[in-house]
Amino acid sequence: MPADSSLPELSAVELRRLIGSRAVSPVELMDACIARIEAFNPAVNAIAATDFDRARAQAREAEARVMAGGALGALHGLPLGVKDLQDTAGLLTTCGNVGLRGHVPAADNAQVARLRAAGAIVTAKTNVPDMGAGANTRNPVWGATGNPFDPVLNAGGSSGGSAAALAVDMLPICTGSDTGGSLRIPAALCGVVGLRPSPGLVANDARLLGWSVISVLGPMARTVDDAALLLSASVGLDARDPLSYDTAAGAVWPLPEVDLSTLRIGHTEDFGLCAVDPAIRRVFDQRIEAIRPWVACCEPVKLALGDADRAFDVLRAESFVAAFADTYRTAPDTLGPNVRANVEMAAAITLADRAWAHVQQTRIARQFAQAFERYDIILAPTTPVTPFPWTELYAQRVDGQAMRNYYQWLGLTYVVTLATNPALALPCGRDEAGMPFGLQVVGRLRGEGPLLAAARALEQAFATEPALARPRPDLQKLRDPRPELKSIVTHPPLPGAPSGPGWQTGLGT
Repeated sequence: MPADSSLPELSAVELRRLIGSRAVSPVELMDACIARIEAFNPAVNAIAATDFDRARAQAREAEARVMAGGALGALHGLPLGVKDLQDTAGLLTTCGNVGLRGHVPAADNAQVARLRAAGAIVTAKTNVPDMGAGANTRNPVWGATGNPFDPVLNAGGSSGGSAAALAVDMLPICTGSDTGGSLRIPAALCGVVGLRPSPGLVANDARLLGWSVISVLGPMARTVDDAALLLSASVGLDARDPLSYDTAAGAVWPLPEVDLSTLRIGHTEDFGLCAVDPAIRRVFDQRIEAIRPWVACCEPVKLALGDADRAFDVLRAESFVAAFADTYRTAPDTLGPNVRANVEMAAAITLADRAWAHVQQTRIARQFAQAFERYDIILAPTTPVTPFPWTELYAQRVDGQAMRNYYQWLGLTYVVTLATNPALALPCGRDEAGMPFGLQVVGRLRGEGPLLAAARALEQAFATEPALARPRPDLQKLRDPRPELKSIVTHPPLPGAPSGPGWQTGLGT
């Protein structure tokens, strides 16, 4: 049996197997994960509120169930990190916003409730940008999350806390959400796996625009198999979400074996419209050349996507108005600059603009559907730049081009959001700056099973090539706290928070 300190480094799938065979106790695993958080979180600030006392109690209950020979859920005994945009019963949920700094929900959101029912143990909340707006995880409540490969740099967002926690093996599984790339971008920048599922596969009872397809919930993990396992426990019909549909867990787990040599792959550096730095183009081209001999077909894909940037502007602004217009009128000072910018953008948008954007989105979706008549998956870069300092709110220039707003640099991912196809960030070595490089692997609409299976086949091939294998951060460089990550916190510590640098305990129970 592995030593306690090494337990968190095992995959979620392996940990669940060991728990089920009584080779590892859920209590032992929980203690090891908490120790890992206490040791390394001060260097990256990935964790927001914690629920350690209740998590330990639930781990003891999970152990008793194992020993009694009772039925065990798919995630039985696995510590879970929950993105701080998702409600957790009795545990602080701030969304990184000063107006929600003391918010303790009475109930879990739909996904968290489903994961608890599958046996996962909510252990901590993971850090986010203020209200989830942007791809740099920093806010005035918890501070900034540093990249585990270099904490001076950003971890991506908005699921940056989840990605950084996974990269350092603090937790085996974490949740995330994705509108313009919030699952895929931090996964790529931190060297883990993040899946944006098809709309409705994971029910979201908190989405105010119930029929909007641009925002989804999804899994984040360290391997494709782990992501598939977490997704399998997340799926299912929920009457509170009009987009949700009834899909059996078996549709995504266990994954079938895929013969890599049969895959037909299309690839694009920029979808014909996105700004991408030359260094990222070079790394992506190298990856394509490495993959080409392994598969049946690997060729450029041509997509005519029109003004996708403007279409995303309109649809994103529409969702932000639904969520934040009242707060913008009554308490604008509680909203960060990114949220305010989206609400203000909506003031100039007409009904005709909205109709045009929805028509444009439909055309984009049909372009992707046509491409998937020829290809099994489409590959693209996930981000157009290497990680930049977290002190910079966003990438203001890409390949010499000034970005129009704080999120245009996310074009590689929000183009796929518009198409509504499932897409996964897959670790694939390092970029020219030595930071993690993530391929964006896009699949057919509602084809999560085949997408994940194909991604796992690629992951297995990458593992045999040192230059392509998933990179790991140097833990020795994460031994020292980085108090500067808390420097943007502009208020007193949360009640009951420890005084030491790097992380704070939330209100818990």
